[in-house]
Amino acid sequence: MVTTPLPDPPTAPRRPSAAWALWRVLAGRSTRFAAGVHQAWRRSLQVRVVTITLVASSLLVGGFAYLIADKITNILLENAETDVRARLSNGSEYAAKQFNLYSQPQEAQLQDSIDGTVNYLAGGDPAQTSGVVVAITADNFAEFIEPRTSPDVPVRALISDELRATVASSGKVAHQIRTGTLGGERTKYLVYGSPVPTRFGQVELYYLVPLARQDSTAADARATVVATGVALVLLLGLLAALVTRLVVTPVRVAARTAQRLSAGLLDQRMVVSGEDDLALLAASFNQMATNLQRQILRLEEMSRLQRRFTSDVSHELRTPLTTVRMAADLIFAERDEFDPAVARSAELLQAELDRFEELLTDLLEISRFDAGFAVLDSEPTDLVPVVHRVTERLAGLAERVGVTIELELPDTPVIAEVDPRRVERVLRNLVGNAVEHGEAKPVRITLGMDQSAVAITVRDHGVGLKPGEEKLVFNRFWRADPSRARQTGGTGLGLSISLEDARLHGGWLEAWGAPGQGAQFRLTLPARAGDRLTTSPLRLVPADVTLPFGGPRDGGLLAIGPGSGAGALAIGPADADRAEVTP
Repeated sequence: MVTTPLPDPPTAPRRPSAAWALWRVLAGRSTRFAAGVHQAWRRSLQVRVVTITLVASSLLVGGFAYLIADKITNILLENAETDVRARLSNGSEYAAKQFNLYSQPQEAQLQDSIDGTVNYLAGGDPAQTSGVVVAITADNFAEFIEPRTSPDVPVRALISDELRATVASSGKVAHQIRTGTLGGERTKYLVYGSPVPTRFGQVELYYLVPLARQDSTAADARATVVATGVALVLLLGLLAALVTRLVVTPVRVAARTAQRLSAGLLDQRMVVSGEDDLALLAASFNQMATNLQRQILRLEEMSRLQRRFTSDVSHELRTPLTTVRMAADLIFAERDEFDPAVARSAELLQAELDRFEELLTDLLEISRFDAGFAVLDSEPTDLVPVVHRVTERLAGLAERVGVTIELELPDTPVIAEVDPRRVERVLRNLVGNAVEHGEAKPVRITLGMDQSAVAITVRDHGVGLKPGEEKLVFNRFWRADPSRARQTGGTGLGLSISLEDARLHGGWLEAWGAPGQGAQFRLTLPARAGDRLTTSPLRLVPADVTLPFGGPRDGGLLAIGPGSGAGALAIGPADADRAEVTP
């Protein structure tokens, strides 16, 4: 009997802590807020102007506010120092007169005279001193003279040793700003000291003036300056917003009107009010819109007439062409009974009728594209048999011109949602052109696929394309060399129709070529109908190409093809894993 041990109970996942959850919420909100601010900055001219105005005015007003507040503080301090110096000078003279009555520091009346002098200089009544403290010290005669202050408060902490030493030793007036507690309140004091010469030696007179009133006045001035600056900045911001709005609003109206015009609403116009520059802009915009509407309508009418003419002519030529075809078929069938010249004429007539019928078919197809009547019948299709059918149909032509068609196809089916008739027509045009211009050299057809797209390249080794011709090959009736002998009798519309077929699928048809190195065309289609292409499974530039600026491994910008109307940017041919970027 075999017993199976019970599995351990699953452990519950650890829940994130509340702090971590709060951090994630705050980080997400901060990111969204920053993204919103960045978007508003990029999209709104008014926001940028108002922000720059607020920042610049804040810096300017802040600088002026600092200078003004500092100047007011300095003025208040200078006024206080001037007043203290005047009182100190008068007090020194008065004290000198009182103390010069004594010749020895140990005289009994000297201490009473010091007390009376201190009280007199302090204002007589200690209760009416408004916080001013007067002190007289005599460090050189400390055993005979006691320091006196009026009012009687401990000022030793406010008169620093450095200040006392400076006044006592140098005999000059000195001052400091000290913060201390007198009378239960911590206050900033302006401390001035002056020597008082006497007959028996030198004593020191000190004035301690509180700066509470000056500090309060300076604080009020700073608050007033800051409030005024903030109000001024806000006013400048509001003014900038209003002025910017006056300018931006017509621009926004013009942008919206231009968008409506580009959407096909050609009757949209701006409202003209006033006679200023903005009104001139609106009037000029309306005149431009009117001219554009007139030209667009004229071009649309001409295009409509042209398309109708092409379609009507193509349809009308069908009936006589059918009659001529019947007669030509009879003549061509009996050509063996004619003399050689007439028989050759019958063959030429048959060939030209074939070309004429093909031209009519292409013109009808082009007219359907121009009129927007082309319809895509997408269905899941294996492209490998499509390539084989095209190759078999053109095998006779390739044999006549001495061209070998090489196939590089996957072993598995390549399924894509496409219109098989249109894809086969595109491949027939591409392979036919490659065989015609292959200069009796091999033509290679490659089929590739990834998760989102399928691609087919047709490579020839003929004369190639000159710079710029990779854009012209898709123009209607364009030929690189009109005088060259033609084997297939093309109409000059094949690549134009192929390009329209590729665009109808939402795909790209691109061309690359270099003189003497042949050409390569690439058809890229989405694997699922309606998907948007981003890359191609196959490179546009062949890997065996020798680049003028290096070997085949030197990647670079090599070709710009028409793609889906905007052009395709090919990067290569380098390593196989190097991607291509196509807008």
